Amino acid sequence: MSLTRRRLSITGAIGIVAWALTLWPKRARAGDDALDFVERMTGRAATESNQLRLLMPTEFSTGYTVPMDIQVESPMTEADHVKSIRVFAPENPFVEVAQFHFSPRRCLARVSTRIRLAGPQHVVALAEMSDGRLLMAKSWVSVATNGCR
Repeated sequence: MSLTRRRLSITGAIGIVAWALTLWPKRARAGDDALDFVERMTGRAATESNQLRLLMPTEFSTGYTVPMDIQVESPMTEADHVKSIRVFAPENPFVEVAQFHFSPRRCLARVSTRIRLAGPQHVVALAEMSDGRLLMAKSWVSVATNGCR
């Protein structure tokens, strides 16, 4: 079989596509896997919800102190309140990075803190409501340095 320009072009195009797929950002792959990840971690299905907001910078210079703000819209009554919020960073050595507990009629369901991240990844927040529902939110954070060494 002789090597023609056409065969060379087709082979080159296939090679470029294969190379591009190996470099596909983790962001694109991991976004679809967040619900599966939560189910593996908790044994229960979660629902992505606008009621739970996870606010983090898209890019941050260091993984040592990444700011994070979590808010859950809830009346915080006996019948309807947030029991707990768990935060996961799947690429960290210790996957669960924070856990917060709330009491009805005592506080707002809001937390502001800083966490460490091992590298660019989706951070996943999971709120357990008093009726047993699990609400999920995720945020992509790209950090320049590993904060978990």
